[in-house]
Amino acid sequence: MPQSASVITPSSSSLNVLLTSAGRRVALLRAFRDAQRALGLTGSKVVATDLTRLSSAFQDADAAELVPRVTAVDYVDRLVEVCERHQIGLIVPLIDPELPVLAAARARLEAVGAIPVASGPETAAVSDSKRVAAAFFDRIGLRTPRVIDHGSALAGHEPFPLFLKPENGSSSIGTRPIHSVEELAHWWPRTQKPLLLELVTGVEYTVDVYVGLDGTPRCAVPRRRLETRAGEVSKGITVADERVMSAAMTAAAALPDARGVLTFQCMVGPDGEPSFFELNARFGGGAPLSIAAGADFPRWLLEERLGRVPAIPSPAFKHHFAMLRFDDAVFVENAGALLPEAILS
Repeated sequence: MPQSASVITPSSSSLNVLLTSAGRRVALLRAFRDAQRALGLTGSKVVATDLTRLSSAFQDADAAELVPRVTAVDYVDRLVEVCERHQIGLIVPLIDPELPVLAAARARLEAVGAIPVASGPETAAVSDSKRVAAAFFDRIGLRTPRVIDHGSALAGHEPFPLFLKPENGSSSIGTRPIHSVEELAHWWPRTQKPLLLELVTGVEYTVDVYVGLDGTPRCAVPRRRLETRAGEVSKGITVADERVMSAAMTAAAALPDARGVLTFQCMVGPDGEPSFFELNARFGGGAPLSIAAGADFPRWLLEERLGRVPAIPSPAFKHHFAMLRFDDAVFVENAGALLPEAILS
């Protein structure tokens, strides 16, 4: 990976990783830990940050630190302190609001040796807004749901059903099909920053695209959603669909400042042509499926950070490899000290 003179190069036996806003992402945390071990980075650790100690990934990490909200004025200062204290070589953001913050703070973080796996402002803008995403997909020639004028739909000039969602939403919160003018009139004012789209039906896919730290797209892994829970995939299966893979790689290559793992969402209709409607410029919740299927994103990122060229196989993943999630738990002794006294009284 090309590095500026100010970037500190980690040793060949140690590369610490920081997962920010780690939350429930224990499977991804363990995947990074496994990758460290597989590469012989025996002195390495995976560090987590969060708002609360009552976070499963916080408790499962090798070390963990409390930080303020990403919107706090001292958030970056605190992050730099954590990176210096734990000699972090790679930062992996896990929630959308952190992406532009880490991109803007790249120089400060790199100065202490911590490379953010975060895209630049153009990719962040596409990731942040579904309206901007629709315009991006349309501009590069990929099929995407048409944005519908609210007033035209209320006047009866658009065919129903349509699809309503928050422009900056996540986890499918606030999304719904709209079947009539009356439904639109009811839900429009009740949706935060509403966006009305053409309703596209078919099979929904999430596509993980690995973009190297030098900005080069290397592989795409389509995952078919079989079942979701709270907006996140609970059952999924990899599908080596060449049309979906090619389109996702085209989209990634059109982003001038993409880095790390990008998560595209698309719907494949009866004609087999994917219609793209969203980008999350970070590890998606279902990324452990792609990793387990052979697309070892954590290992590749670690290798690049060490200045090596990862050997990415072709094909990069196993076709029809399934993930069936179940509830697991992280247990914490003497947890009373982590809870407000009012809860325990």
